[in-house]
Amino acid sequence: MSKLTTAAKRVLLGRPFRSDALGHTLLPKRIALPVFASDAMSSVAYAPEEIFLVLSAAGISAYVYAPWVGLAVAFVMAVVVASYRQNVHAYPSGGGDYEVATTNLGPNAGLTVGSALLVDYVLTVAVSISSAASNIGSAIPFVADHKVLFAVVAIAVLTSINLRGIRESGVTFAIPTYAFIFGVFAMLGWGLFRIFVLGDDLRAESAGFQLNAEEEHLYGLAFAFLIARSFSSGCAALTGVEAISNGVPAFQKPKSRNAATTLLMLGSIAIVLLMGIIILAQKIGIVYAHDESELIGAPAGYHQKTLIAQLAETIFHGFPLGFYFITTVTALILVLAANTAFNGFPVLGSILAQDRYLPRQLHTRGDRLAFSNGILFLAGAAVAFVVVFGAEVTKLIQLYIIGVFVSFVLSQTGMLRHWTRLLRTETDPSQRARMMRSRVINAIGLSATGTVLVIVLITKFFAGAWIAICTMVAIFAVMKLIRRHYDSVSRELDEHEWDGVLPSRSHSIVLVSKLHLPTRRALSYARATRPDTLEAVTVNVDDADTRALVREWERSDITVPLKVIESPYREITKPVLDYVKRVRRDSPRDVVTVFIPEYVVGHWWEQILHNQSALRLKGRLLFEPGVMVTSVPWQLTSSAKARQAGVVNAPGAVRRGYEDRG
Repeated sequence: MSKLTTAAKRVLLGRPFRSDALGHTLLPKRIALPVFASDAMSSVAYAPEEIFLVLSAAGISAYVYAPWVGLAVAFVMAVVVASYRQNVHAYPSGGGDYEVATTNLGPNAGLTVGSALLVDYVLTVAVSISSAASNIGSAIPFVADHKVLFAVVAIAVLTSINLRGIRESGVTFAIPTYAFIFGVFAMLGWGLFRIFVLGDDLRAESAGFQLNAEEEHLYGLAFAFLIARSFSSGCAALTGVEAISNGVPAFQKPKSRNAATTLLMLGSIAIVLLMGIIILAQKIGIVYAHDESELIGAPAGYHQKTLIAQLAETIFHGFPLGFYFITTVTALILVLAANTAFNGFPVLGSILAQDRYLPRQLHTRGDRLAFSNGILFLAGAAVAFVVVFGAEVTKLIQLYIIGVFVSFVLSQTGMLRHWTRLLRTETDPSQRARMMRSRVINAIGLSATGTVLVIVLITKFFAGAWIAICTMVAIFAVMKLIRRHYDSVSRELDEHEWDGVLPSRSHSIVLVSKLHLPTRRALSYARATRPDTLEAVTVNVDDADTRALVREWERSDITVPLKVIESPYREITKPVLDYVKRVRRDSPRDVVTVFIPEYVVGHWWEQILHNQSALRLKGRLLFEPGVMVTSVPWQLTSSAKARQAGVVNAPGAVRRGYEDRG
């Protein structure tokens, strides 16, 4: 890597960490909460909004059911939090739902969980960033008009921060996360105090509007279906709970206890904020619609603010600083909510790669001890979803939460089998009582999450959830194929004993373009290997140049014969390939070694000007059986800095024990 590239990398990511510094990156609870809980915290900014949005299809009168829908969501969240507290104690290795399902239900169940969570993490980033764009757009119209651009830039910034390492990203995100929690608690407390103690009649800017609801006369099953849809959209508040069970290894010791405590704090805060926003929004009469055109009584040019922005504007009326503070920290927490996925996805990808279901590169830590390849893959996939769906939360949320509830259901099923298996052999009464209590909690969790999954599938399948399901199936199939490939390679390399038979003869070919110093070095090195046959080969792409090379060769002191290969179509790669194949065909037991002189340059732009033919030749020759390819380097003057002793700038050099001096 050039000095410029290395300097840019160090500015963006910081200096690399040694492998033995991994223990110093572990998180205390105060930092683990913003790292792993920002997704669940931020969901209170858009989950209540989605509840009101779905209910608006039946008119303002349907808003009376919003608190009950919120209570149902809060109940499921409490059950899931209690269930996952059992998970982190039973499986603290970081495999989370994937490990639970694989261990207790088999590899196919584990792979189903893995594919579901991978999709859910990608959608977590897409939904959170898109929601942040909408919230900022409530205060800054430019962002509202360029939501996709804002979302792509935000994902790029988050990616850069996470590539710096998990502890660094946690410290960076702690202040905004705690500011959001403090700000929303203060807003809810002040709003409820004004309404119930001071007796203020707080009315939102949309309180006087009516809804042009196309389905306001729904009854019976149709209305029940609408309530179920509202509930399924509100269950987006549960996303992010599973991230802590995947991230237990990132906690300081005692890992399981700290993870369980953080999970309890997450659930308690999220439930209070969720219910507080819903109740207060109903009290001040917020009217929320899919589109401004559905609002009857809205002034011309009216721009609908998000639900939480309307809350802040009403409660802090006359105190604009409060409104801008809430809007800012809400946008920040929504951006940072994606950080939960940036911590969960790479860890899960690493575990799947270790089990040979994903490319091994996802198991490698970067210079900052983060799983860099997983972070980059997640960012790319999230950008694709944001661009395709135009950063529209309402569209993206239809694909959302399917994956996480699939993992919830399989995880709780696996935990039931886990406790049942242990109870068969456990004889200690106190331990049996603890296990039976945990099994009851997980059974309740299975019932609750199973019910939600059925509701979500029924209400969201045709609204877009089928896309997420098809993506999960595709990822499942790809991971099975990757595992089949790795298993096949392993069998091919391990099952056959090495017969120890050496080639009968060695045939060396030196490729020549000109008679210059790199060619002489290649010839000298080839001669030093003492082959049985040594020849130089050039390709005739220009008659005049080839004749000049032959005359110069004959006048030189070189004793190696030069063979000219004709190329009527001025190709280089194919004639050499055909010649090597002919040599192999004539002597199948010979090994053919092709020596290729190459320039070593000091600048990236010089690489573009040289070695392209050599690169193409190597790429083709590597697929030929019985053929070895040897590059013979010749260092140009510009590469002098690269020859300085001790300077190692190659990617991953720090992990191999070299000091980085870039």
